[in-house]
Amino acid sequence: MRALSRRRGKLKIYRLLTTPYRTCRNDGKNVAMTTLKAFERVAASLIGMPISHVWRGHGSAVFIECGKLSPVNRRDGSPGNPEGEVSLGVEWSWRIEDKAAIRCGSWSEESLWEPAFDTLRNARIAHCELFGALPEVAITLDSGLRFLSFSTTDGQPQWHLVDRRGDQEQWFTVRGGHLHVGDGSESAT
Repeated sequence: MRALSRRRGKLKIYRLLTTPYRTCRNDGKNVAMTTLKAFERVAASLIGMPISHVWRGHGSAVFIECGKLSPVNRRDGSPGNPEGEVSLGVEWSWRIEDKAAIRCGSWSEESLWEPAFDTLRNARIAHCELFGALPEVAITLDSGLRFLSFSTTDGQPQWHLVDRRGDQEQWFTVRGGHLHVGDGSESAT
């Protein structure tokens, strides 16, 4: 993601979201990587992946599960919603749009939600990207539909993207106005 700035008539481009992140290559050597590069790597790997399950959490929270699903049990032992190889969760403020209009959003009548979620199910991801000065996430489907996080309240954008395909989960979130990556064990701030 880039930010544009005009200073004394010159256009400058600044790279955003460059919090250092360390990862490990196959040969075991540590390599410095930015969180943005890590996100871009995961986003590129989503191209062609199916949306396998979409479900609602509390209130307007929505979860999009991608790829192969794994069963999940709740604390009481009952079955919960399955989790995908990659999951996108948005606590509030999201929308689904096509090229001409917003089809449905977290402020729409709830009766519109399930039909809109049906348009996401079994679709394939064509693109995943970050946008905005405070990072929000957008997934574009092969049909041209887009699902976007779109926070409209104070604080930080309230979304997370979890990649479970490696040896350790990667959790992408927003903290202090910047993209953050961790293992999911950190408390939200």
